[in-house]
Amino acid sequence: MSHGRVAGVSAGRWMLVVGLWLANIVSALAVVAVTQQVRRDTNELEALRRESADLEVQWGQYLLEQSTWASYTRVEKQASEQLGMKVPDASQIILIEKER
Repeated sequence: MSHGRVAGVSAGRWMLVVGLWLANIVSALAVVAVTQQVRRDTNELEALRRESADLEVQWGQYLLEQSTWASYTRVEKQASEQLGMKVPDASQIILIEKER
């Protein structure tokens, strides 16, 4: 057996096999790491989508509440009950024209 050979394989070829084997292992580990990151990102995306849907529902409820609080009949009722306001008679209405 000569000095640069292992089981009939030259040292150069042996290094090539070991290098390719290491590259294969590194590649497999990279695939595992990327797959795990994609799973984490997908879970985060789904959580954000659920949160977005919840916020859309909440926004709709706020819009409904706003329209309820600002409705003409409610404002008129509050004005008459709490502030004692009433619609003036036609004789009490004074129109002021803008000066030119």
